[in-house]
Amino acid sequence: MEALPGIETPSAEALSRSAAEAHPKVVSVQKLKKEYVTGRGRLVLFESLSFDVPEGEMLAIIGQSGAGKSTLLHILGALDTPSAGDVFFTSLSLRSLNTRQAALFRNREVGYVWQFHYLLPEFTALENVAMPLLARGETKAEALSSAEQWLNEVELGDRVGHRAGELSGGEQQRVSLARALVTKPRVLLADEPTGDLDGQTADMVFSLIERLHATHRLTSVIVTHNTALARRCDRILRLHKGRMEEVSPLEG
Repeated sequence: MEALPGIETPSAEALSRSAAEAHPKVVSVQKLKKEYVTGRGRLVLFESLSFDVPEGEMLAIIGQSGAGKSTLLHILGALDTPSAGDVFFTSLSLRSLNTRQAALFRNREVGYVWQFHYLLPEFTALENVAMPLLARGETKAEALSSAEQWLNEVELGDRVGHRAGELSGGEQQRVSLARALVTKPRVLLADEPTGDLDGQTADMVFSLIERLHATHRLTSVIVTHNTALARRCDRILRLHKGRMEEVSPLEG
């Protein structure tokens, strides 16, 4: 498989660094800008965004609708490119990736959960979760075995043969979470993962995200409009009028 620059297995020396470096930054956003050309001129969605996400952190990003939160998350996941600035994944510049390298990066390093599950309706829950592994080139037997393990982990072991339409909204989102994590990514990006769910189901799904984040030592960035859920994260950033500001969990 094609190699990606800047992604290496940590050496013994790196693992023995001082406690001050125990939580190195995994994602580093540097002077990021995104603008669009419209019939009325240039629309600047945001500019000069700079922030880091340390290893193991669960970061919430909040802001009004249309502020650019989803676009920012797409850039962090190499699904979109900025107009200026860059995002570094450890030492890897995401702007340096060509289309093939970006696809490989997403398959290896990032798990993505959307507000809407985007499950393929003609396939079972098991087959949907196995898709990223099949795309990676794993055998069908290996992919299905891993998919079943992840469905068990999200407490859907009894739904492996059900198609999307046979699952509740909460179950569908849990399948999408298993699909995002089946590749064992380092970073989980979640775009309003509970936005389409009722309050009780949203709390259950978010609790599952918290548990998986801790159990699998993920670094997670979660876009949410739900300030109560945002307060359960390690840190909150608000995207407001094109700028990023840190928010006290008490303020939300």
